[in-house]
Amino acid sequence: MVRYRRNRAGVGTYFFTLTLRDRRSDALVRHVDLLGASWRNARERVAHEVIAVVVLPDHLHAVIRMLDDADDYSRLWQEIKKGFTRRMTGSGASSWQSRFWEHTIRDEGDLRAHVDYLHFNPVKHGLAARVVDWPHSSFHRYVRNGEVHADWGGAVTPSTGQCGE
Repeated sequence: MVRYRRNRAGVGTYFFTLTLRDRRSDALVRHVDLLGASWRNARERVAHEVIAVVVLPDHLHAVIRMLDDADDYSRLWQEIKKGFTRRMTGSGASSWQSRFWEHTIRDEGDLRAHVDYLHFNPVKHGLAARVVDWPHSSFHRYVRNGEVHADWGGAVTPSTGQCGE
């Protein structure tokens, strides 16, 4: 069996990609309320802060700052995935790919590149014409907080750099 080595920075910040097994599924956006309920429940068990998130039909990206010295993000995702799958029972349950992709955020520039990548992802996948048009994104919080303008990403395509899937 392959043993994956996960980096643990100790109260670190990480970029994640999690994917449903069926890449044609739209379960994550169709049942985004169940995903949200699962995430809120997981927050009570695993201390973390959501820096940015985008939920697409078959996968999600998130930048998370772990708030415990153990950086137990594997448990966080296990709780979210398990909770969502249980809530989906009877709704045409979708199962997750068993692994997830993670990247340790190195510095402020790396953080900005991954948040930009994440927010632009619905446009990249052809799900929205503009970043602001995609409802399942922390981008709207960034606009409300005055961190970006609502037209961000409309005229200039952000660097895709070394981010993502």
